[in-house]
Amino acid sequence: MQLPSLSLSILKRYCSLSLLFLFFSLSLSATTLPPDAVALLSFKSEADLDNKLHYALNERFDYCQWRGAKCVQGRVVRFVAQGFSLRGIFAPDTLTRLDQLRVLSLYNNSLAGPIPDLAGLANLKTLFLDRNSFSGNFPHSLLSLHRLLVLDLSRNNLTGSIPAEITGLDRLTYLRLDSNRFNGSIPALNQTSLEVFNVSGNNFTGAIPVTPTLSRFGVASFSWNPNLCGEIIKKECRSTPPFFDSGAGAAAASPPEPLIQNAQGFVVPPPSAKPHKRVGVVVGFVIGALILVAAILCLFALFKKQREQKRHSKSLKSDSEDANTNAQNAIIPTQLFNSELEATDETVVSAKKLILAQKSMNLIFCGGESEMYSLEQLMRASAELLGRGTIGTTYKAVMENQLVVSVKRLDAGKTAITSGEMFEQHMEMVGGLRHPNLVPVRAYFQAKEERLIIYDYQPNGSLFSLIHGSRSTRAKPLHWTSCLKIAEDVAQGLAYIHQASKLVHGNLKSSNVLLGPDFEACLTDYCLAVLADSALSGDPDSECYRAPEIRKFGRRGTPKSDVYSFGILLLELLTGRPPSQHPFLAPTEMAHWVRTMREDDVGEDNQLVMLVEVAGICSLTSPEQRPLMWQALKMIQEIKECYGRG
Repeated sequence: MQLPSLSLSILKRYCSLSLLFLFFSLSLSATTLPPDAVALLSFKSEADLDNKLHYALNERFDYCQWRGAKCVQGRVVRFVAQGFSLRGIFAPDTLTRLDQLRVLSLYNNSLAGPIPDLAGLANLKTLFLDRNSFSGNFPHSLLSLHRLLVLDLSRNNLTGSIPAEITGLDRLTYLRLDSNRFNGSIPALNQTSLEVFNVSGNNFTGAIPVTPTLSRFGVASFSWNPNLCGEIIKKECRSTPPFFDSGAGAAAASPPEPLIQNAQGFVVPPPSAKPHKRVGVVVGFVIGALILVAAILCLFALFKKQREQKRHSKSLKSDSEDANTNAQNAIIPTQLFNSELEATDETVVSAKKLILAQKSMNLIFCGGESEMYSLEQLMRASAELLGRGTIGTTYKAVMENQLVVSVKRLDAGKTAITSGEMFEQHMEMVGGLRHPNLVPVRAYFQAKEERLIIYDYQPNGSLFSLIHGSRSTRAKPLHWTSCLKIAEDVAQGLAYIHQASKLVHGNLKSSNVLLGPDFEACLTDYCLAVLADSALSGDPDSECYRAPEIRKFGRRGTPKSDVYSFGILLLELLTGRPPSQHPFLAPTEMAHWVRTMREDDVGEDNQLVMLVEVAGICSLTSPEQRPLMWQALKMIQEIKECYGRG
């Protein structure tokens, strides 16, 4: 059946108008959708395979209210999508279109693949891509971001070397590249602005450049790079041995014998060549093949082990995140980005708050330590009160797997003067200290007003308990040899703190000297006094340990004030009397008093007098007249040598 010509004309006109309207609608949508919204939607399409972001278009295109985005004057300046369980890739030409972006954080997701070219983010100041599964080399595009203040690529699978041009990022205050697979040498970083730095847990090699910047950071910043060496980590760099031995070198130095052609033109060995050389070549080839097969097997075993460790680490991470969900005092990181943006370098302040918020939700292990347990496992441990100190309370914690640790819970009121940022930076330094006469800090935790420090548990109690015993018994001085050994142990621990860092113990007393498994003396609670105000503790014995310049003028602790505390501790060790019972005597009279306190143990009188003199010199009123700690240690060691010869 044929339609009338009028009907066909109307139908054609209707179709034409419909197509025109559809084209106009699509063109209108494409032209009215802001470029920043396009960038966010493009990122979501590749990085959010599980639809965690819930972005949706509406008539107003209110992308500034989308999850993670923050705008100023209609432009996205911050995008914080941390801990959103994003799974996918960070595709090129997505977030890199946000040319007004100042802060970008994709921390703690499951994004994989290479990091795209970020050169378009010319205004970027803060970049957190840590705790993902990014792979590939260090992104060279970052070297063009000259406004960058904070860069964190830690805990990924990045490989290759770090370009030397990173020194051109002269405004960096925070750089973390740890827990990747970077190799090559460490660049000679010279940014005076750098405050936080960590390249531990990689495959860097060679000598660490000795620059004023790198020299400020402790061993922990470079740990778990077995082929690093140099002055900073106090590991000697050995010269590379020759590839060939001297005999081979001599042989190589002699000119080769000329080759001879036979009548057919083939090369034949010279007459001096012997058949057994061919055998040597064959044997060498077989041995080389066997070594190659063994190397391949070792690499396969190592790869399998790394996969198992990674799976175990993810399991621990999952446990820890579950515990953090239930923690009432956990900080919500996204709340840190609700303040108005200031177009100045102070953007880094918000970035540092983000750092603390991230770290507040887990135990932070120190000195390159692997995660041995989660926060939830620690919270489930049975606790026993060990004692209350100047700035906190210490507990013995026994976990379900029978692992025993000591947990110090800091007093929130006394440490309120220390910001979260300062606490985190300080614990990074303290946690890197390692010495046989220091109880190692294994981990720490902070969230709002809760701060915990985890140490190794020392089974034999404190020096205070050893000296003074129970309150019902009269204190008796320790044997002379024990005094000498403990004095040397404590002096070695203090000298190490003073020489390995710019820190001081600040709270040395007999209750802060613990006895290890072999009854070696180990310092604890070191370098924590700076976190609290310098108000009086109320304990007369504790106050007697404080140097006069601190008691009278409220000054901060110094190495010389530690030396004063050591002198008081030495007198307590020799006499068995607490510091509040020490008389004010002239140096010549002090030896007589100590001798009367040790009436049952005066066999080594000369050495005893010498040790009393060391205590007297260390506890002089004027800090300028006191020795340095390494000098006091040398005096004690000389006394020990005299005792050995006697």
